[in-house]
Amino acid sequence: QVQLVESGGGLVQPGGSLRLSCAASDSTFSFFTTGWFRQAPGKEREFVATITPSGEETKYADSVKGRFTISRDNAANTLFLQMNDLKPEDTAVYYCAAAPHTILIYVASLYGFWGQGTQVTVSS
Repeated sequence: QVQLVESGGGLVQPGGSLRLSCAASDSTFSFFTTGWFRQAPGKEREFVATITPSGEETKYADSVKGRFTISRDNAANTLFLQMNDLKPEDTAVYYCAAAPHTILIYVASLYGFWGQGTQVTVSS
């Protein structure tokens, strides 16, 4: 049972940057595909980015492509999301997720492990 804990959220002005982290409880994390999702008030949870266990393959939602970068440090059991040029529409609770697969996964229902979420607010 992998436990995930997100951190790094906060309040940032438009155009600013944040780096989210997701710490996993054990080293089985290194064998899991992982991803980031977000949920804004009144909206469904949506895919943001995913990365394979090796870190060699990534996929992004069109809305964040070119601004966000997903990465992982398997030695530290940690997943990251670097968010640049943030916009008010990026405001949401951000969740990390893990699945015991080796392919890119952008469907939330295929992830079995979720963190509790971290709030990101982009506002002037």
